Amino acid sequence: MTRNHPHPSRRTILGGGAAAALALAVGTAPTAAAAASATPAAPTGPATGPAPAWPTEFPLPDGFLPEGITIGARPYAYMGSRANGAVRRTDLRTGEGGTIYTGAPGTAAVGLKVDHDGLLYIAGGAGGTATVVDSRTGRLLTTYQLTDSAGCFVNDVILLGDRAWFTDSRDSVLHGVPRGRQGGGRQGGGRQGGGRQGEVRRLPLSGDWVQTPDVHNANGIVATPDGRGLIVVSSVPGRLYHVDLGTGRAIELALHGADDVANGDGLVRVGRTLYVVQNRLNLISVFALDRAVRSATLRRTITDPRFDVPTTAARWRDRLYLVNARFTSPQTPETTFNAVAVPL
Repeated sequence: MTRNHPHPSRRTILGGGAAAALALAVGTAPTAAAAASATPAAPTGPATGPAPAWPTEFPLPDGFLPEGITIGARPYAYMGSRANGAVRRTDLRTGEGGTIYTGAPGTAAVGLKVDHDGLLYIAGGAGGTATVVDSRTGRLLTTYQLTDSAGCFVNDVILLGDRAWFTDSRDSVLHGVPRGRQGGGRQGGGRQGGGRQGEVRRLPLSGDWVQTPDVHNANGIVATPDGRGLIVVSSVPGRLYHVDLGTGRAIELALHGADDVANGDGLVRVGRTLYVVQNRLNLISVFALDRAVRSATLRRTITDPRFDVPTTAARWRDRLYLVNARFTSPQTPETTFNAVAVPL
């Protein structure tokens, strides 16, 4: 495990020109064919064009306990707090931001995605919830109680088709929440089962899927390049799966050039290039997917001296933005946190 790095001063905002010097990448850059949007339903800005004057690092409030980050069609990053479920928005052009949703005691905002209509879909961790917040007003719209299990951990989310799909790291199931302002859920609980409009769809995982007790399994999730299925990473022991949306059947991807993706957390896909954040390894592994999404070949890795257990990532133009969860440091109200950017 890489040791913790000293936390930078809050007054230090690095310009985008420092990104190339700070990011250490091994191998060649992604091909031009990999410039498609990582999530067809929620584009993350123009596919090309650097932002050389934009900061590559910005502070978060002390004790924020970040884990999730998402970027929509405009240059704003939304980050969730494990401390109280709050959501903070930061302008990527300036590094300045503020809280748009205050959350509530006893809740968490883990993985999150922003939709084209401005809705934020938030994974609620051990609370077993999926929350929908209006990113423009900060208003809480809907809370779905996905599971009543005491051992659940609703971890990450991707937007695909008419649903937001959530992983549960402690159960071999995906939850499909209706998208849109007419989704049909009510604050305090959405219905499970079925697949009709306005209902939460429960999709048990089968096939090659292996559920290991007492550890985090399903974690990061993205759509396949054709938009017909899902790719899910299992953090322990570190496997990638292609999941059929109709049946829940999971096929394990054969890895070439890597034994596993241990500590796999957030996923970002750009065309057929898959970025896997391996949190406690302070590493991003970059894989090329085959056309059928049955195998993944390691092309290079990305690391950076500013990484301090990064968990999830989001893309804007030619950068990945990551939050440092600092799991190996004290998680107190005084602990400092930040987000950093590295070149794709």
